[in-house]
Amino acid sequence: SLLCGISRIAKMPLPELIPQSKLFGNPDKAEPKISPDGKRYAYLASSDKGVLNVFVQAVGGDAPKQVTNDTHRGVRMYEWAKNNRHLLYMQDQDGDENFHIYAVDLETEVVRDMTPFQGIRAQNLFLNKRFPDRILVGLNVRDRSVFDMHSLDLITGAIVEDTRNPGDVSSWVVDFNMVIRGAVAMVQSDGSKVLRVRDSEDAEWREIGNWPSEETGNFHKFTADGSGIYADSSMAHGKGPASDTTRLVILSAKDGSEVSMVHHDERCDIDDVIFGEDDAEVEAVLVDYQKPEWAVKHDRVKEDFAALSAVCKGNWDIVSRDRDDQTWIVNDLVDNGSPRFYLYTRASKKAVLLFLARPELEKFELVNMQAHLIEASDGEKLVAYVTLPSGVEAKNLPTVLLVHGGPWARDHWGWNPQAQWLANRGYACVQVNFRASTGYGKRWLHLGDVQWGRTMQQDLTDTAAWAAKAGFADPKRTAIMGGSYGGYATLAGLAFTPDVFCCGVDIVGPAHLKTLLESVPAYWAPMKKMLAMRVGNVEEDDALNRELSPFYHADKIRKPLLIGQGANDPRVKEAESNQMVSAMHKVGTTVEYILYSDEGHGFARPCNRIDFYQRTEKFLETYCGGRAGAEEPEETKGHSAVSVDPASCTA
Repeated sequence: SLLCGISRIAKMPLPELIPQSKLFGNPDKAEPKISPDGKRYAYLASSDKGVLNVFVQAVGGDAPKQVTNDTHRGVRMYEWAKNNRHLLYMQDQDGDENFHIYAVDLETEVVRDMTPFQGIRAQNLFLNKRFPDRILVGLNVRDRSVFDMHSLDLITGAIVEDTRNPGDVSSWVVDFNMVIRGAVAMVQSDGSKVLRVRDSEDAEWREIGNWPSEETGNFHKFTADGSGIYADSSMAHGKGPASDTTRLVILSAKDGSEVSMVHHDERCDIDDVIFGEDDAEVEAVLVDYQKPEWAVKHDRVKEDFAALSAVCKGNWDIVSRDRDDQTWIVNDLVDNGSPRFYLYTRASKKAVLLFLARPELEKFELVNMQAHLIEASDGEKLVAYVTLPSGVEAKNLPTVLLVHGGPWARDHWGWNPQAQWLANRGYACVQVNFRASTGYGKRWLHLGDVQWGRTMQQDLTDTAAWAAKAGFADPKRTAIMGGSYGGYATLAGLAFTPDVFCCGVDIVGPAHLKTLLESVPAYWAPMKKMLAMRVGNVEEDDALNRELSPFYHADKIRKPLLIGQGANDPRVKEAESNQMVSAMHKVGTTVEYILYSDEGHGFARPCNRIDFYQRTEKFLETYCGGRAGAEEPEETKGHSAVSVDPASCTA
């Protein structure tokens, strides 16, 4: 049972409180990536101003050099260019998600904005070691609602349009010779997904497959000879039956028929695929039902995977490989310790610890995350994860139901700083992959269609009831918390089931579904039909919108609420939180509203992140009964939080 293995000693020493900065501040080092020639590696670390930047050092050396100079938001996404000379990184403005691509010339130390167009966003980035000085990138310069593909020369900075978007393409597939030969289009009339292919950059496009809205299709790359496309598909393609979970297959680029099936797991979808860069052959496939499982598909990496599986104790992955595929960097995410990174040499089959992302956590007591299969009230099975505090008996604990965002995403077993923080403060942390979560097949995904606030919410209610019945959760002290969709679920939980949760924490959650879908970014246009089919036609169906939007049920909320919002959020606009706070204030319900002026959909700056979590743990201590740590004023210096007076908000 859940309580097996829990110490029955009634009085145990409580663990030392972990400072928030050790969990939510910048890591000591993170995201290492090997250079194409294998002689250097880059990583993220704090500058002398406490802002994440990229550093480079020689393998085996001890003289790192900072090569970027971001002074405010911090670099979070970067990559080596294949020419070994440039590092590329992406940055937006205060969370607006209009990312530009910057290139650092490691020879001249010059940093350039390679996409210097006002108000645009760069995405769909492709690199190829056979064309080391060139990248392909999607830019919405011509039309803010669609991304045309451009060829960018890293040496000269020249940008030329490569492939024009006809208006419905959401992503592209590039062949072995860096030619855009596949286009994935969203059909607005019925929400289906179409795969188009051309034989060369000058040839006409033709449709080779259509995935109705209830089917799943994801597309990786072309085979080396260009005759096939690797796809994760739930459909039948002329060979073998359709399936609930996705199969990794090769589809003919001529007519879309299935050439062969590479891998299938009846429990869950394909999660990740590793390809050889020299021949585009599948080397390994990852699936993740309750915990991640690698399936080795190529003999040339069998010994490597065996060696790494003996060293790594958690959810591990190959994050970087050099040009000759002799040196790898591997990330190992255990559930009860700092993320750690290894430098792996294939010739010797030896993995050497490169660094721990958060070495200071090693002196604190961290706890395990347990996977469970639980039953919803209608008999459906739910994969859930429970992280219990140490130092106390696992009985009638204050509990936080931590709801993932998306909602077309999922929770995973492994390292989770939020779960460790809550457990350290004395809470049981419960996470669940409710219906509409990805990874569990098309049936589970679409059981969530038009079920926001309905059966999706019932899954959360059922999970809270399961935790109470299992004995570890106190039903009178169970809070609900989440970001994005998890924020919506928090609002819905307090409004639709007002007696289930003792309080709620909503981070950038939508309160009014009609205004949410009316205000999404212009470049979400190809996805609008899909959103309407999954969320519901709330823009036209007023009754449905009023039923599902917590804004219209604010008068039913009786429990305290804390809201955190980014002022520049392009997905869930500030107005979403403003109108919810206004509605709650009018009926006299306790609501605390914190607005961050330089953030978007979540809190990227560590001073803001720590500030909000400090406020959150005080809020939870007051209304749910856990512990709270000391404030860290040095770590929150420069935060942009404004405590908004609810009376000032307008709907």
